[in-house]
Amino acid sequence: MTSDLSDDAIPFVPRGKPALSQDPHRVRDISERNLEAAIGREVRAFRHQQGLTVADLAQVTGLSIGMLSKIENGITSPSLTTLQVLSHAFSVPVTAFFKSYEERREVQHVKAGDHIEVERRGTRAGHQYNLLGHIGSNNSGVVVEPYLITLSTEADTFPTFQHEGLELLYMLEGEVTYRHGDKLFHLKPGDSLFFDADARHGPEVLNKLPAKYLSVIAYPQG
Repeated sequence: MTSDLSDDAIPFVPRGKPALSQDPHRVRDISERNLEAAIGREVRAFRHQQGLTVADLAQVTGLSIGMLSKIENGITSPSLTTLQVLSHAFSVPVTAFFKSYEERREVQHVKAGDHIEVERRGTRAGHQYNLLGHIGSNNSGVVVEPYLITLSTEADTFPTFQHEGLELLYMLEGEVTYRHGDKLFHLKPGDSLFFDADARHGPEVLNKLPAKYLSVIAYPQG
């Protein structure tokens, strides 16, 4: 098994600005809070997901292209019968068209000192894990666990973890040599490490204590 310290590894150098699929500054139009616009947005989303054009959907449902255009643009309020026809075409329940209408979005504000200390499988004395917030079932289909991890003393055995999802580490203070699979990375304040968490990973050497870093884990619901 080979090891590559980060000082010798090829640095990550992005070529130009990466093209991201989401605009973090986009704000959903306030008009989408009304029922017609919410239904229209869901109809359009389901159509795109299934790779259908408006003409394709018209042929499948028997609805006119003009009517479908009005529904997708929130201009008209479709009848229950029309929604049932669309639900059969998309193989989704009728309620799926209403899920974004005035939907409650979860938010958590954790004050300094109020973080929940948790024990993760394999942790040792001197390794403190504070959960910074948790939102369970949600419409994104993703669960995110943000931790503030503090390593204050050298444990007799350093933990290694292996779990589903992706993980991001961001070093705040101290220095740690962190293992991911067969590679070692020397992390200093300001360094980050983003990886597939299905490989074995964990702090291999605590170079400078106390060490503190953020760990954000994301994985599919269910």
